[in-house]
Amino acid sequence: MQTYDIVIVGGGPGGYTAASRAAALGKKTALVEAADLGGTCLNRGCIPSKTYLRHAEAYREVLHAGQFGIETGEIRFSYDSMLKRKNDVIQTLRGGVASLMKAGKIDVMAGWGTIHPDLTVSVESAGTKTVIQGKKIIAAMGSTPAVPPIKGIEQASYHTSDTIFDMDRMPERLTIIGAGYIGVEFASIYAAFGVEVTLVEMADRIIPLEDSDAGDELKRTLLDQNVTILTNTAVEEIKDGTNTVINKDGSRSVLEADVLLISTGRRANLQALKELDLEKDGPYVRTNKAMQTSHPDIYAIGDLAGGWQLAHAASAEGTIAAEHASGRTPNINMQLIPRCIYTYPEVASVGFSEAELLKEGRAYKTSRTPLRINGKSLTAGNTKGFMKLFSDEKYGEILGAVLVGPHVTEMIAEPEAFMQLEGTLEEWKAMVHPHPTLSESLHDTAVSLLNKL
Repeated sequence: MQTYDIVIVGGGPGGYTAASRAAALGKKTALVEAADLGGTCLNRGCIPSKTYLRHAEAYREVLHAGQFGIETGEIRFSYDSMLKRKNDVIQTLRGGVASLMKAGKIDVMAGWGTIHPDLTVSVESAGTKTVIQGKKIIAAMGSTPAVPPIKGIEQASYHTSDTIFDMDRMPERLTIIGAGYIGVEFASIYAAFGVEVTLVEMADRIIPLEDSDAGDELKRTLLDQNVTILTNTAVEEIKDGTNTVINKDGSRSVLEADVLLISTGRRANLQALKELDLEKDGPYVRTNKAMQTSHPDIYAIGDLAGGWQLAHAASAEGTIAAEHASGRTPNINMQLIPRCIYTYPEVASVGFSEAELLKEGRAYKTSRTPLRINGKSLTAGNTKGFMKLFSDEKYGEILGAVLVGPHVTEMIAEPEAFMQLEGTLEEWKAMVHPHPTLSESLHDTAVSLLNKL
């Protein structure tokens, strides 16, 4: 039986990051993966969705080229070509992860892994079973789409985020159940291509876990793209495969569609832990700050451990677990996880939300700058969005940021860096920003907020 210092079960962002870090620290490392390296993010999540979002962005730009004095003829898109490009991007990145594992001399084992109490891991593939021994185990099996028990769902023909990327045609009418970050991203993609999209959400607003101003701004732009948004709406039944019976304010009606997408959250994949009696925190595995479970030699990261179900959060937790399992003291701040929604416009946030500050009774100040007064936004013909900051009322320490606008997911690291370093508005004011850029609006917002203290 092969013995390893660290065995990681699950080859998504958290798993392969943990494996790479463990190997870099000189540990003999094995990585067990049942499907393709890269996990949900690379194969069925972040990467394919961002590829399609880029397709949608390019198509939208061509359709609106007239505002820049550019005349075009008939505009068409090839769904087959977009599907091929998406698959090519995935294949390229899979190869990159495989090369990373090879460079680290990590043993990659293909098969379903089961973790046993004696720290062995059995790997089953194509009727064969291999058992390996680990001194430390990192569980990184991720999650799968959660499908609610709606009446008629078992007979329904529906997609989840795992399957919708492999549709062989562009739908004409799409109903999306759930308007969290996954639902609104798909609404943005398909609306750009002229699909009749309806978003159904039980809460009183879309992206209910994010800043209400951001939700309102995104709602306006989705409505401008002819997306129908139904909030405070319950789904009672699925009929005839893809038609949805809804109840809004006591009134029942039927939404007809040729494609139905369920995007109501995700559930942790716990099968590999079935022989272990680990402490739970609701539906997730309970961990400490080092990502250790109630078994000190077994770690759980990513979607298994709850928190923000984001690839970069899983990667950070993978680094923490690998370092702690290697005898190091990790120093990653998991209180600052940037949250990015890749819609049109994009939404990015970090730190406290305004609702959290109000709930805690924290004394704070806030300022908001609309992008319609930003020179770069005006030159680009894209003025939807704003920059919003929160600071401590007394000392001017930055507590949170909400950005809405084009490519703001590339900008959220700036306020995060200030927060990581416990920077103040005075220090932000002293930082010269280039002109003309969207980032100027961050500086303007910081100065405006400083003037309120």
